[in-house]
Amino acid sequence: TEHLHRHSSHKTKHNTLSSSLRLNIVTMNSFVNKLLCKGDVDESSGAELWDEDAVGLTHVGEAVHKVLARHHNNYHHKMWNVTRGKVVGSVHQTPMNVWGSSKDPKKKNDDWFPEKMAEIIGRTEKWCDIMSLGPPDGKFMTDFKAAIEKIAERSKTAEDTIIVRLLVGNIVGMPVNCTAVLKALTKDVPQDANMRVWVGAWRKGFSWNHAKLIAVDGVYLHTGGHNLWDQHYLKNNPVHDLSIELEGSVTRDGHRFANLQWEFIERNQRTCIGSCVDNMPDAMPTVLKTRVTVSEWPEGVADTFPPMFTKAVVAKTANYSRRNSTLEKDGVIDKGVPMITIGRLGTMVYRHRSADDAIIAMINSSQKIIRLVLQDIGPVTVPGTKRALPGLKWPKAYLAAIGEAIYQRGVDVEMVVSNPNSIPGGLKGTEANYGNGWSCVDVAAEIIKSIKKKHAEVDDGKLRAMVIDNLRICLLRHDKKGKYKDGKTIGLHSKHFIVDDVSTYIGSQNLYMCDLAEWGVVIDSEAEVKKIKEDYFDPMWADSYTGEDVDVEKVMDGLKIDRDGEQTWLEYIRQNDAQHMMPHGPSEYLCVDEVEVHAAAVGVQSAEKGEAPQDKADEADTEMDDTPTPTPVSSKEVEDSPEVDTTSSPEKTPENATKTNVDNEVKQDPTCGVLCGITDSMKLAECMNPVKASA
Repeated sequence: TEHLHRHSSHKTKHNTLSSSLRLNIVTMNSFVNKLLCKGDVDESSGAELWDEDAVGLTHVGEAVHKVLARHHNNYHHKMWNVTRGKVVGSVHQTPMNVWGSSKDPKKKNDDWFPEKMAEIIGRTEKWCDIMSLGPPDGKFMTDFKAAIEKIAERSKTAEDTIIVRLLVGNIVGMPVNCTAVLKALTKDVPQDANMRVWVGAWRKGFSWNHAKLIAVDGVYLHTGGHNLWDQHYLKNNPVHDLSIELEGSVTRDGHRFANLQWEFIERNQRTCIGSCVDNMPDAMPTVLKTRVTVSEWPEGVADTFPPMFTKAVVAKTANYSRRNSTLEKDGVIDKGVPMITIGRLGTMVYRHRSADDAIIAMINSSQKIIRLVLQDIGPVTVPGTKRALPGLKWPKAYLAAIGEAIYQRGVDVEMVVSNPNSIPGGLKGTEANYGNGWSCVDVAAEIIKSIKKKHAEVDDGKLRAMVIDNLRICLLRHDKKGKYKDGKTIGLHSKHFIVDDVSTYIGSQNLYMCDLAEWGVVIDSEAEVKKIKEDYFDPMWADSYTGEDVDVEKVMDGLKIDRDGEQTWLEYIRQNDAQHMMPHGPSEYLCVDEVEVHAAAVGVQSAEKGEAPQDKADEADTEMDDTPTPTPVSSKEVEDSPEVDTTSSPEKTPENATKTNVDNEVKQDPTCGVLCGITDSMKLAECMNPVKASA
């Protein structure tokens, strides 16, 4: 094209030919780009859109809106949105009533929490979405079951069929028995109830759902970091976590985010391989890169796949009308404070990780102080070492943003992290593990290292001053003590940070390396952030910070330590989060088996030898179309997609009534030791003990 352009002035036909060729080449390049990039758009292309709700934002909210509008404009109203909502009461923190006390939480101290979640679910008049990493168990299952029964009772007088969708992650080596979960939830619900319930699970490579939310009728929302596991939160030595209850338009974004994952499940199960897998027992492991599972109730009556949420579906509910009437004042509806919903879908999409960019934008906008409460920021370590598992790295982008905030703007950083390798509820280290193994010195050293890398000329004296004056990191404590009475360390699972005391994030996304589907809310209101800070961060910081966790000399001595994992055999697996590859406590709904993990290891070993992994199902994997309908440059309310006609979906083949796990006793493959980084022979022997898998 360039050659023709240089000579096009010689003859008119050259001009015509040049233009034609340029057009054809551009068209072909576009086609090739879509073919190779799976339809993804250039993250920096396209005009910035303007969200009409993006008014009255703080400087932090403005920064987030700007980066999302510029780089992820085609995912507006899908993975992110500027909206408004109301914060209901205080944040939901567990365990409760521990700050300022050296006593362990009392028995049943936090039974209120699953009861509250169930109460929100029980408000459903038309539509309820529930999302979590794994199925509910223990009291969570008991209370959720009661909530489903309450909805069923309400359905007797409902004009329209009530929809309930429960979606969880399909973790490698731990396929979810969706049918068993569904049977447990609907055990005492009459078959003629005017409601439909679906339970689904998915994974793609090493990505699966990690978002935690309950969204009801486009009005009531509960979201944060809590999973639905009894032994982690309600028994002895509970792990700390944080969620929040909201009301308003922000809830609709939760429903829409759920739509994206349900669409992925339907699209993949409709393939030839997906249909074959659907006829297998849920508990049966597979070697497929992508696995989706869905079960429906009542079987033989409900469609195979659930319908998609739209605003119109809930517009006539009493919940929706009641909300508007309670918020109306002097003829004007108060929609609440500015909020920005941010999500990501992992490998379900080719490139876009909108939540990551939003978090970096929040850090980059900081002028005074950043306060963080995190499970960890470093990757999972090889047990007994200060080295990340092979293939895992520290989150360089987050560290660089924090480092620049300190170096360029003198921003203070206060961070609380979990005590390393904390185990709640009497579980084993292979069942639960909070805190990836790093000390506060390690974290501080990696932040300072990021400064030194970008500003090679900075002298050690200035770096030392930053550690002393700007960087305050501590382990979680109760009344200055980091252990429960029995000597077990206190764990932390929250994903929460505050920027300049005017904007805060509460959600499911960890800052350490992983590539899962995540969702959370940025509350962009100084008044609301003040309340959250006073309720949660301030008492935690007062109990935890002693000034003894970060020694400046040890930090400086640690700047030359390479804490990243080796880039050898696990380098082939682009996304992996070893923390989530490990079981999270015994559950009758998680069918633990290591065949799938072994399959991943086969690909790993092949990659180490320079061979391509033998994944015969790759060609049949269906990617999510990564070219969504372009969003208008100047538009707030987009039209919701038409509701799926639930009468037209094909019926699912009835499942065998005697459907059970393939094996009642499944032995772990030795590969588990490799993938989990267990090199100690005693620990590996414990890890390889036979695991009972319930039917």
